[in-house]
Amino acid sequence: MKAPLRLVVVISGRGSNLLAIHQHARPDSYEVAGVISSRADAPGLAYARAQGLTTRVVDSRSYSDRTAYDAALAEAIDAFAPDLIALAGFMRILTEGFVKHYAGRLINIHPSLLPAFPGLDTHRRALEAGVREHGATVHYVTPVVDGGPIIGQARLLVDPKETPAQLAARVLALEHELYPAVLARLAQTRQQDAPA
Repeated sequence: MKAPLRLVVVISGRGSNLLAIHQHARPDSYEVAGVISSRADAPGLAYARAQGLTTRVVDSRSYSDRTAYDAALAEAIDAFAPDLIALAGFMRILTEGFVKHYAGRLINIHPSLLPAFPGLDTHRRALEAGVREHGATVHYVTPVVDGGPIIGQARLLVDPKETPAQLAARVLALEHELYPAVLARLAQTRQQDAPA
């Protein structure tokens, strides 16, 4: 059996996508090698520690600027020697240098069907636009925010009578299915491409 894809998950908050990713990890697919948070009080850290995962905190409030923070974050990531870095509710804009350092290995999930509704407040914007479909997208991270190549999407039909909060909850459930499925597919592709 080939080695699983080594994954570092980077979070800032509750860690619901981390939970979904970790629960779907398999020895023949991918493993969560480490969890890094930009906040020491992120609830997702408690889950990670309870599961015996190795965690690190790179607190964004401890650095004077984005470049210094991203350098510290890269050092923490590289210590795990990951094959892939998954941003999961990581609420920071990364510098171009950081993104280029991890080109092709840095992915994110966004709560819309990109390229529609990049940025924040996607569910309210989708409802106001009257779209019939909404969903989630996993994409490679590039210097253009939410503008990288799409790896996978999941979609649902929009009920025009629902609130942004109701739509957000339904999209989040989609995210919890989509992110692990995309990671498993990336792991399978890597294993097929690896020399025997």
